Amino acid sequence: MTDSPVTTAPPTADPAAGNPVAPAGARGPADVVTPELVARLARGVTGSGSTVSHCPFTGERLAELPSSTAEDVEEAFRRARTAQKAWARVPVRRRAAVLLRYHDLLLKRQDEILDLVQLETGKTRLHAHEEVLAVAVAARHYGRKAPAYLRPRTLTGAVPGLTKALVLRRPRGVVGQVAPWNYPLELSVGDALPAFAAGNAVVMKPDTETALTALWARELMVEAGLPADLWQIVLGDGPAVGPEVVDRGDFVSFTGSTRTGRDVAVRAASRLVGVSLELGGKNAMLVLADADLDRAAEGAVRACFSSAGQLCISIERLYVHESVADAFLEKFVARTRSMKLGTALAYGADLGSLASRRQFDAVVRHVEDARAKGATVLTGGRPRPDVGPYFYEPTVLDGVQPEMDVCAQETFGPVVSVYRFTDEDEAVERANATPYGLNSSVWTKNTRRGRAVAARLNTGTVNVNEGYAAAYGSAAAPMGGMGESGLGRRHGSEGILKYTEAQNVATQRLLPMAPSLGMSQDQYTAFMNTGLRLMKAMRLR
Repeated sequence: MTDSPVTTAPPTADPAAGNPVAPAGARGPADVVTPELVARLARGVTGSGSTVSHCPFTGERLAELPSSTAEDVEEAFRRARTAQKAWARVPVRRRAAVLLRYHDLLLKRQDEILDLVQLETGKTRLHAHEEVLAVAVAARHYGRKAPAYLRPRTLTGAVPGLTKALVLRRPRGVVGQVAPWNYPLELSVGDALPAFAAGNAVVMKPDTETALTALWARELMVEAGLPADLWQIVLGDGPAVGPEVVDRGDFVSFTGSTRTGRDVAVRAASRLVGVSLELGGKNAMLVLADADLDRAAEGAVRACFSSAGQLCISIERLYVHESVADAFLEKFVARTRSMKLGTALAYGADLGSLASRRQFDAVVRHVEDARAKGATVLTGGRPRPDVGPYFYEPTVLDGVQPEMDVCAQETFGPVVSVYRFTDEDEAVERANATPYGLNSSVWTKNTRRGRAVAARLNTGTVNVNEGYAAAYGSAAAPMGGMGESGLGRRHGSEGILKYTEAQNVATQRLLPMAPSLGMSQDQYTAFMNTGLRLMKAMRLR
């Protein structure tokens, strides 16, 4: 995700000419974020100072929470290490059962967390619900599969029949996790679930502006049976508190910008600890000549504008075959123009707010730079202060050129650029012409053809006839980035095994791995050479 500071001033919008506004809701921040709720959740913070969060819908103060010093972070790790030693001795099936109980509790009480996610991020309720779905899927998957992923495995030893190799999976200890603001439920507890199932503790620094969501998720995990000290949360300014977490973890999990991810990787490498990074993206969608244009246009709306485009795997570049470009754009632009903006804590709106002034300014800067250099705004391209301070219409740009910032830089907002291509080789080459490699999308009626094109794209996930949800929602399969989009994977076996150390326990029986039974060294080496040839002939691995 982008973290470039900008100060561009927005032009004045005429709301009558833009996207419609969904009906306002009856409930507001004060109805949800009560002093009693804040006081209760604040008990989950290891901290002694004070910090304030804000609501993007209005820009007003939302909650005051404790902030953490370096000493607080050190204390959080001390508590976590003590708790982790006992947790590691709990059988994996009992650890996994906590995740299954969490799954049920989350679905039962989802309205509570949907309110918080909306108020802290500015999302629509439907987009907030994506986070609930993702976490529930991950909880169910690791709740069912963790025992199988972590079970001891017997492998062929050095000498079959004489050597037995047993591979054990041991927890790393305390995971230092830095979670972002854009998906505060999924990218906090969603990433922590496999760490807990593997026997680890977690010390997490969520973004201060979305800390209530992480604290609510922690409280629900404790209710599901997780020992309270196993999940420590610290809060504060990212450049101050984040390094304290990174520098103490036995493994580091980070989601955020590529620039900050590089620093995290260097810090972890200096201590020789593992790291998992999901970073930026400039994701491409390819609409081939034989695509179902109605489906592709609907899919593009979801892929480009979910969570107001503040999704690391959302689409920012649209490559459309020239033979269908005009027809596709007519459908896509019409759907984009009809999207309803809204702030209600209820279903109905199609697009919510940007999360902050920083993100809003970045979007304005990219669009105005493109417009000034000759790009055409097919729809959108305007702030909507009539809805909220950080609302910006979903925007489709045509005629984008390489010298425009929006062409190569991650915008991280409701803005997509359209490019035409003549053949698939050209489309693949242009889609791959970026240092990023997080997600991509291919649309065609021929799924075999779609998979063939997908295999040529340099991204960690590719969706055929979907924008991002098909790959991300497949919790048994790995998800992550190539190139400057990161290291490591979440989901599947890789998503839990990264939180473990592999240990090989090899047992030798009957004869040693050395000359024995009166053999000379020459006789021993000849015996072993014969054995190697025999094992190859028997196709032993």
